[in-house]
Amino acid sequence: MCGIVAYIGNREACPLIIKGLKRLEYRGYDSSGVALIEDSELNIYKKKGKVSDLESQLTDKNLNAKIGIGHTRWATHGEPNDVNAHPHFSNDRKLAIIHNGIIENYAAIKQNLIQKGHVFQSATDTEVLIHFIEDIQKETGTSLEEAVRLALLEVVGAYAIVVMSVDFPDQLIAARKGSPLVIGVGKDEFFFASDATPIIEYTKDVVYLDDYEVAVVRDGKLSIQNLDNTQKVPYIQKLEMELETIEKGGYDHFMIKEIFEQPRSIADSMRGRVRADEAHLQLGGLANYIDKLAASERIVIVGCGTSWHAGLVAEYLFEELARINVEVEYASEFRYRNPVIKENDIVIAISQSGETADTLAAIELAKSKGATIFGVCNVVGSSIARASHAGAYTHAGPEIGVASTKAFTAQVTVLTLIAIATAKRKGTISEETYRQLLVELETIPAKVEQVFENAAKIKEIAFIFTYARNFIYLGRGLNFPVALEGALKLKEISYIHAEGYPAAEMKHGPIALIDEDMPVVFLATKDSSYEKIVSNIQEVKARKGRVIAIVTEGDTLIPTMVDFVIEVPKVHEILTPLVSVIPLQLLSYYIAVMRGRNVDQPRNLAKSVTVE
Repeated sequence: MCGIVAYIGNREACPLIIKGLKRLEYRGYDSSGVALIEDSELNIYKKKGKVSDLESQLTDKNLNAKIGIGHTRWATHGEPNDVNAHPHFSNDRKLAIIHNGIIENYAAIKQNLIQKGHVFQSATDTEVLIHFIEDIQKETGTSLEEAVRLALLEVVGAYAIVVMSVDFPDQLIAARKGSPLVIGVGKDEFFFASDATPIIEYTKDVVYLDDYEVAVVRDGKLSIQNLDNTQKVPYIQKLEMELETIEKGGYDHFMIKEIFEQPRSIADSMRGRVRADEAHLQLGGLANYIDKLAASERIVIVGCGTSWHAGLVAEYLFEELARINVEVEYASEFRYRNPVIKENDIVIAISQSGETADTLAAIELAKSKGATIFGVCNVVGSSIARASHAGAYTHAGPEIGVASTKAFTAQVTVLTLIAIATAKRKGTISEETYRQLLVELETIPAKVEQVFENAAKIKEIAFIFTYARNFIYLGRGLNFPVALEGALKLKEISYIHAEGYPAAEMKHGPIALIDEDMPVVFLATKDSSYEKIVSNIQEVKARKGRVIAIVTEGDTLIPTMVDFVIEVPKVHEILTPLVSVIPLQLLSYYIAVMRGRNVDQPRNLAKSVTVE
């Protein structure tokens, strides 16, 4: 959730940290702060609001630190305000900390520290942790590094932390469990961040910390050890990301940039995997497990939010093509019951960031029961990628907008490839169908480009419906998950209440909501459910609902029945979600912009949900 940036080296720390925090605002943006060691003094500056508010506060200050830590917050403990913003001081104000995650047993630790005379300024669990570290250091007389290790052995919960001390201005200490932390390695300088976006401008050499690892930079050298004091050799990897992928590139918002990047991200998700002219489909990350996947009797898919919707699409794909029973679970609910998982089950975990806490917890539960885990995520080296037995990256590139767009289509693309590969190996689709699907897949990027030709028309429709307080989205078959995703996008960024339903389910309750003020979006493309969708549209129109229909180009029937029509190109029915979702993304974006919303940073949300 929250964003962490820290630096130690020869550059001016504060400007670098502020720039990094701006790139991490998608992880949280209700308050921010920096701690700097300047002229042998440890100073903290923090402010409620966005990073730009903090930057304005620092404008007149002469800051010349070469070491510092910074944080942009998504509130968990304590309301968003100046006091609860990170960083936090220790009781003696010699230590400072930034933290992403939740310390679950902070209340008991806090009570014990209060009895020892500690005075707390904030309502956060993070301040308790730095006081606890200070207390251990003073009680045991040990080094700060050892005090951090001992404290982390006692705390329960998730964390990514960076700690600095005024007494050791050439040292930073970092650790993680359940929250991502990456270290950039430069020439006589080191960078710490929640992900690589603040680092890529300065170095492409990075080290990804694993759970239960503590990293120490001291005297220009990096060392890593486990909480059990086992030393590890830092494994330096090369970043593949390019700087331009995390900048707006002339677009008004990251969200619209990422919507228009989808032809490329879909193509990149197939690149090297599909060659239709050779009837070639190869997923290297699954090569050693494709036989096990084809032989499985049950697949369990876990995900949250948009990733859960992609999983629902995959349910249709695997059952239709590979004839394997599929169950799609909310990862956030999966671990809190006693699910029936067998050793020959396949669990597919879907996550854009690869760090989603609920999905990681679901993976660990499934692994403990002997299941085989396939990860589908977008971030190389992420926790889910490392926790999985096998999997496939989506290659969507960085997604900065909080509301996922290209992540959804990239996930659906990769899941489609897995389903086709499984069906081919299992022999449940003919060679003709197999070849046809590969040919059709290669046309999808161009067909998404065609949808963008309707952007001006979609914008006009959006203007008409900026007044709306409620929306209903309806679809059948593969378009039902798309209806759910369209409704989620609208409520995420415009704050309009929206719900998605299977179209046939409308008459079992939701039809009571239909009147002349209720916009209803129908996913009405030409597929096996077309005639039924036509009937559902008639039911809504009979009750004076205002209908926006997503139809296949050339449709002459539905345009005569509805109020507004948005055409998409004809595709194979299996691939429909990859084009039918695009107008819904654009509709949500334009409505939100016209309502004056901050579409990249919608209220109360954060991009990578690393707390439960």
